[in-house]
Amino acid sequence: MTPLRLTWVQPEDLLGHELRQAGQDGREPSSVAARWRRAAGPEAPPRAGASPVPASPYLRSLALDLLDELADLPSGLADSEPTDLVAIRSLCPAWPAAPGTPAGAQPAPSGGGGGGEETALEAAWLGRAAGCLLGKPVEKLPLDGIRRLARATGNWPLTSWFTARGLPAELTAAYPWNRRSAPTSLAENIDGMPEDDDLNYPLLNLLLLQRHGRHFTATDVARLWLDELPAGRTFTAERVAYRNLLDGIEPPHTARHRNPFREWIGALIRADVHGWTNPGAPAAAAEQAHRDATLTHTANGVYAAMFTAAVIAEAATGTSDIHTCLRTGLTVVPAGSRLARAIRHGIRLANEHRDFDHVVDELHAAHSSYHWVHAVPNTALLAAALTHADGDFTDSICRAVSGGWDTDSNGATAGSVAGLLAGAPEALPPRWTTPLKNRLATSVGDFNGTGFDTLAHLTARLATRSRTRPDTRPLEAIHP
Repeated sequence: MTPLRLTWVQPEDLLGHELRQAGQDGREPSSVAARWRRAAGPEAPPRAGASPVPASPYLRSLALDLLDELADLPSGLADSEPTDLVAIRSLCPAWPAAPGTPAGAQPAPSGGGGGGEETALEAAWLGRAAGCLLGKPVEKLPLDGIRRLARATGNWPLTSWFTARGLPAELTAAYPWNRRSAPTSLAENIDGMPEDDDLNYPLLNLLLLQRHGRHFTATDVARLWLDELPAGRTFTAERVAYRNLLDGIEPPHTARHRNPFREWIGALIRADVHGWTNPGAPAAAAEQAHRDATLTHTANGVYAAMFTAAVIAEAATGTSDIHTCLRTGLTVVPAGSRLARAIRHGIRLANEHRDFDHVVDELHAAHSSYHWVHAVPNTALLAAALTHADGDFTDSICRAVSGGWDTDSNGATAGSVAGLLAGAPEALPPRWTTPLKNRLATSVGDFNGTGFDTLAHLTARLATRSRTRPDTRPLEAIHP
């Protein structure tokens, strides 16, 4: 019988990732690494979530011991890259001030198109879906493969959906499409928005804010996940944290215990709703994103979520261009952190080079030591893509996806920001929105089949709700 190799939780695979993470966050893992090599321990799988062959009971036990030993090593970056919010704020001298409107009220999001609150949010939801869907078939593929697949069909620089039509057989054999996504995300197959974790998490955060209001805790997030999120729909840090919850470990320890993915991209993809519901209040958006993120992430993984939420909160005012939004995002990230340096580098490259392929090549060279799902390189690429596109929707999602790494997540966030800046669904090119058919598939709650117009309505209701009085009505009471 073929063994079940559940991804992202096998101790022998976690150890390899933790060794890399330790070297990146200022610990000295060489002695632990030597012990693992002497025992013939495997390297971490380079792209998949699990190695193909189970480890021996001895190796598995050793991996667990070494994971705990690595967690106890001191970090030289602890002071410059904290996870505690008070400490983060102390390292952000330009932390945004609260809005000066009465009683802390915030302006409704309108977007650059001036289409009003719900239409701007509908464009953001549609943009998130389209960008995610564009990146799905090439997720996990190397950068060279993405470029060759697109060029072979006359779609480079990337301007539209990927397609298998007319593709040479040897190329599809060398760079196979994402196995799970290709049947629903190639141009010839799209029929509505298929399920994806990049859309599941915004749906969960609608439920979170509806049930608990703006002052939710990480424990509230945990309870919601256990109630509404199937464990098999989680990945990387979220899957480890979910497992930790089932083992009786409480937040925020869920983010640290045997979790080598705690600086990866998972918290970033959960940040949109925190920005959408705090228009003009980037600090409030970042603080919400922080509470959400600390269930699963630490340090740069948390900063990536805070940065994204602040960027979106600024974009939601409808009065700022993308460059102002990105500068606002940086105000909630410790300036000396690896993430802040990477974002500034990405923005600088995008401003200096007309050829975006050159920007991408520079970023890949600079961040070659990171895993393709890590928050540092992906956020740098996101910032570079948005900068280079200068607010254009198609350019934003295509540059984000064409840069490789976590293609569907980067496309989703770029689409969310650029859609919000566009301000209305009709401002987005129909080739991106028509195939979505105003229909989203999901296993979260009762949202399966929901339209993006409905999701925008629900988000707008949450954006205008009082900060201090959470709505206790059941979801169906506000679901039109």
